[in-house]
Amino acid sequence: MKVLIVESKEELGFIWQRHLERQGMEVVRVATQEDAITHLTSNAPEIIILDLVLDEGSALAISDFANYRHPDTRVIFVTNTTFFSDGSIFNHAGNACAFVQSTTSPDDLAAMVEHYAAAS
Repeated sequence: MKVLIVESKEELGFIWQRHLERQGMEVVRVATQEDAITHLTSNAPEIIILDLVLDEGSALAISDFANYRHPDTRVIFVTNTTFFSDGSIFNHAGNACAFVQSTTSPDDLAAMVEHYAAAS
């Protein structure tokens, strides 16, 4: 299973990456919109774990590009804010399958990745 993590906070992205790799997943981790788009240009992950608030770039632009380029790729949005806490992210991103807090445990995140990747 191929997973793309787009997370500006290196330590958080690294924790998720290590946990998913221990579950046997192939994981690529990037920190910016530019790097995510570059990766998505030639790779089709089953799941993208995407921080809604990036230091460089737009999470929604990444989601839109992924939806256009790889319509079967699902996106798990993560955030540490209350922005979109009303669930409206699902109205803005057609490939969104989950919306969770950044503090979600790596075990729970891995379970969601497995679940939504199997469903796509």
